[in-house]
Amino acid sequence: MTDKKPNTSRLFSDEWLAQPIQIKDHINGEWLDSSHGESAPLFNPSNGTKIGSVPLGTVKTSRQATAAAAEAFKTWSKRPLPQRMDYIFLMVRAMQDNKEMLAQSIAVDQAKHIAEARGEVMRVIEILQMACSIPALLQGETIQGIANNINGRVIKAPMGVFCGVAPFNFPALVFGWFIPFAIGTGNTFVYKPSTESPLFMQKMMQLLVDIGLPEGVVNIVHGDREVVEAWYEDENVVGVCLVGSTPTAKAIAEGCGRGGKIAMLLGGAKNFCVVMEDAPMDLLIENILMSGYGSAGQRCLAISNIVCVPEIHDELVERLLEASKGVTLGDASDDSVFMGPVISASAKNKIANYIEIGLAEGATLLLDGRNPDMDDSNKDGYFIGPTIFTDVTPEMRISKEEIFGPVLSIHKLGCIDRALDAISDHPMGNGAVIFTQNSFYTEKFIQEADVGMVGVNVGICAPHPYLPFGGIKGSLIGNNKVQGKDAVDFFTQNKVATIRVVDPAINAVNNTSKDDTVRSCVAS
Repeated sequence: MTDKKPNTSRLFSDEWLAQPIQIKDHINGEWLDSSHGESAPLFNPSNGTKIGSVPLGTVKTSRQATAAAAEAFKTWSKRPLPQRMDYIFLMVRAMQDNKEMLAQSIAVDQAKHIAEARGEVMRVIEILQMACSIPALLQGETIQGIANNINGRVIKAPMGVFCGVAPFNFPALVFGWFIPFAIGTGNTFVYKPSTESPLFMQKMMQLLVDIGLPEGVVNIVHGDREVVEAWYEDENVVGVCLVGSTPTAKAIAEGCGRGGKIAMLLGGAKNFCVVMEDAPMDLLIENILMSGYGSAGQRCLAISNIVCVPEIHDELVERLLEASKGVTLGDASDDSVFMGPVISASAKNKIANYIEIGLAEGATLLLDGRNPDMDDSNKDGYFIGPTIFTDVTPEMRISKEEIFGPVLSIHKLGCIDRALDAISDHPMGNGAVIFTQNSFYTEKFIQEADVGMVGVNVGICAPHPYLPFGGIKGSLIGNNKVQGKDAVDFFTQNKVATIRVVDPAINAVNNTSKDDTVRSCVAS
C-alpha cells in the first residue's frame, strides 16, 4: 500500500459525455477490465441508446478485491486517526471542485433530472462534512477504580474488510453512507455499484485516486449476485452493507448469517402522506409533486400512498390532478423539464403492469402516465408520466407493494386513527408524513406513526446527515441505520481493556496476594 501525491484541483472535461463509456473495476490501485471479457450493456434511459458497457465480475474478481482490501487493512487500520481524517477532508474538497461533473454522471446513466442529481451530490458533500466528526464519535469510555489499582477502558476499534451493494437510484448517496464512515473508522472497503448506474462511482473512484488514497483502501467491482454471494464465505470479509429491495436485503441477511458476517441492510418502502382537513393545500401539492414524481418516483423516500380525510378529499384530488397534468417530461440533462425517465425498459414495463393491476383491482385511474407524448429525441426513452389512482383500499396490491415509479394511490379514510392503522398494518415502515396545522394531530402522529422516519408538513424527507437514516419493520433488516453515530457504531467493535497499574517499587506478586478484590477481578 503506497501513498500518492494528492491532487484535488483536477477537473474532468465534458468530452467524456460524448464518448462510449467503458466502466472498469478498480482493485488495489489499478483499473481493470473484466478478466473473462463478459460485460453488460449500459444505456442512457433518456433516449434508450447504448452508451457503454459494464464488466461482469466473477467469484475470482470478488476474492481479488477482498484480498487487496485485507492487505491494505493491515496498515490503514494502524494509521493515526488524524491521517485518516485528512483523506475525508480531501474528499470534501474534491467533490466540491467537481460537483457538476459528478452530477452529470448521475444524469447520464441513472437519468436522474440534473437538478436532483446536483442535489444528491450536495447531500453527499454534507454527509462527508458530518463524517469529519468521526474523531468525536470514536471516543471510548473509561471507568476508574474498578478495584485497587484496576481501571477499565472501552475502545472503538476497526474490524476489517466491509463490502457494500448500491442500488441504481442513488449511486452517490449510498457511496456517502458507506465508504467515508467505513474507512474513516479504520476499515477498508469493496464496493459494488449497480450495473445500471455505475458512472458516478467510476468518476468518484478517480477522485479518490487523485487525492492520494492508499491502494486497496477502497476497491470497486461490478457484476451481479455472483460477486455478492462470494462474500458470505470469504474469510477476509467481516460485514456487508446494502440499500435495495426488502427481498434482496433478506437474502443477503441469510447469507451473512450463514457466513458469520454482520450486516446493515436497508430494504424497500411504501411511504404514506396523511392529509388532514386543515392541511395547507398549496404546500401540500408542492410537496406531493416533488416527493411523488421526483426521480420519477424511483426512490425509497417517494410519496406513494396518500391517505386523505373526506372533508378535503375532493379538493385534493382536483388540485393534484391539475398540477400533475402540468408536469413536463424530458431528457434528464434538460433543466427545463420536471421529470426524467425511469431507469430501464424493464422498469417501465413493470410500472405499466402495476397500472393494469390497479385497474383490475377496482381502483379508478384518474391520470394514466403510460405512453406520454415525447419529442423525437426522447421517443425511445423509458418514460412514464404522473399516474394517479383514486378509490384505493389498503388491501390492494398497488397500496401494499413497492411500485418504484411515479404512481400515486389516494385513499379516503375517515380520521387520523384510520390513517395510523393503515400505516401500522403495512409490512414496511420507512417513512410517513402528515399535513396539518393542528398540534394535537402533529404530536399524535409523531408518537404513533409506525415508521422509522416521520415528517410534518414536508415531503418524505431524508434526515440531515447528523441524524440516522432508515426505516423499521420490512424496511430495515438488522439494527443499524446509516449516517451519524449509527454508522460509526456499525463499522467499529467495542474492545474492552482491564488495566492494573503496578508501582515499580512494590513487589507485584506479594501485593496481589494480599488483595482478594484484585484477585477476584482479574480471575473473572
